[in-house]
Amino acid sequence: MNLPHVEFSCSLDRVRHLLRMRHGLDVSCYSESFLAQTIETRRQVTAGETLADYLDQLAENPAEAEEFADSLRISYSKFFRNPITFALLEQWILPSFLREAEKNGPSEIRVWSAGCAAGQEAYSIAILLDQMTVVSGKPLPYRIFGTDWSEACLALARNAVYSTEAVENVRWRQLREYFVGQGSSMAIASKLRTRVDFSLYDLLDKDASVPPASIYGGFNLVFCSNVLLYYRPEKQRFILDRLWRSLASGGFLVTDETERQIVESAGGFDNVAMPTALFQKNFSSHG
Repeated sequence: MNLPHVEFSCSLDRVRHLLRMRHGLDVSCYSESFLAQTIETRRQVTAGETLADYLDQLAENPAEAEEFADSLRISYSKFFRNPITFALLEQWILPSFLREAEKNGPSEIRVWSAGCAAGQEAYSIAILLDQMTVVSGKPLPYRIFGTDWSEACLALARNAVYSTEAVENVRWRQLREYFVGQGSSMAIASKLRTRVDFSLYDLLDKDASVPPASIYGGFNLVFCSNVLLYYRPEKQRFILDRLWRSLASGGFLVTDETERQIVESAGGFDNVAMPTALFQKNFSSHG
């Protein structure tokens, strides 16, 4: 969609206005580039010949407005996404939690997967934590909270059944220990499913600073991957401030590598393993 900048801006303003006024949908939180990409994708799907044709359809057709809004709700994850990051978690970060528990007495390890999609990320970290408990031979209480704003995604996460293609990054030993064959699919074993709580939560909700299911936050580790880049800068800062406040002192944040610069620019986090997007909470640079 190669439009002059003025026309481009006017088109986005029209989209925001008509969705809010005619359909009660607020899309002002999203970045302009993401909105433009979504508009062009929906124009092609609906066979609109011009941008004006599609905007007219968007204005008059409530069903298309809902389809457009759903297209903005990106929900994607996979098991052990970003292998280097998960290797660092397995070999360095999680063992440090265990050493801390041995030093100061057992305490619950708390993990939040924000924007958890169908649950692959939450179950990936559950696998690593359970493995560590088995190897150490010592009890290590932990709880994992997965949140998303899509009830459809949360239903998939709770069901915990995945295609064989979806588990291609899972090691054979992990497949044997933590999955159960279910026809042509693979289901998460019940011992892991009981350790993960999935709930509806919007990261932009001004009334709930942490997922209500978690009660108080205090997370040792937060995942927020492939989420920040879709929002406007002020919304990115709002989310990052929320995540910073939800972390326990010295807690860690994992984002996607494409979002590393966003986190570094916001302050409050130190990148602890370049070139990954693995950060630790600090206090010196947080506003």
